[in-house]
Amino acid sequence: MKAELVLATGNLHKVKEIKEILGKTSYEILSALDFDLPEIDEDQDSLQGNSFKKAGIVATTIKKPAIADDTGLFVDALDGQPGIFAARYAGEGCSFADNRAKMLRELAGETNRKAYFATVITLCDADGKIVGQCEGRMKGKIALEEKGTRGFGYDNIFIPDGYDKTFSELSSEQKNEISHRKEALKKISPIIEKYFENLDL
Repeated sequence: MKAELVLATGNLHKVKEIKEILGKTSYEILSALDFDLPEIDEDQDSLQGNSFKKAGIVATTIKKPAIADDTGLFVDALDGQPGIFAARYAGEGCSFADNRAKMLRELAGETNRKAYFATVITLCDADGKIVGQCEGRMKGKIALEEKGTRGFGYDNIFIPDGYDKTFSELSSEQKNEISHRKEALKKISPIIEKYFENLDL
């Protein structure tokens, strides 16, 4: 029987993306969608804090190791906003479309459109203790208008450095090669593997 790792997210887009990036593993990947879990309030003041809180609560609730990510979008001309509040930039209960529309309004006429995504991923053991925590970043800029239909969040207004297309216009393979989540997962993947190896000792 394979060891099990739980992704502390109920976001189908994110689950699919993480599974694609991790590829074939020695452990089985489950997600919060496979369990009846409480809603977790992301009330910490950093990506690190939110990531740890989510992974810790899920791990201790179901008694299995868990990983959780927290992602922020930091825009130079907006003094780093929306940062950790990227998911609710346009207010509580807002949609991805609301967030994108607000950002494009805020940046209307702005020439400095530099921005970067940052993702922090935390691995917690079944007792909720941190085993590893890693960060990935991806630099780019905010587009003048929405383009593309793939992806989610801010993907169709974010143009990665070195590209002339938005994240949403790229294939999932292209996206997974350069994404902030890919970088963070690449860093934490050997930590996960080592953790499960040690469990077998």
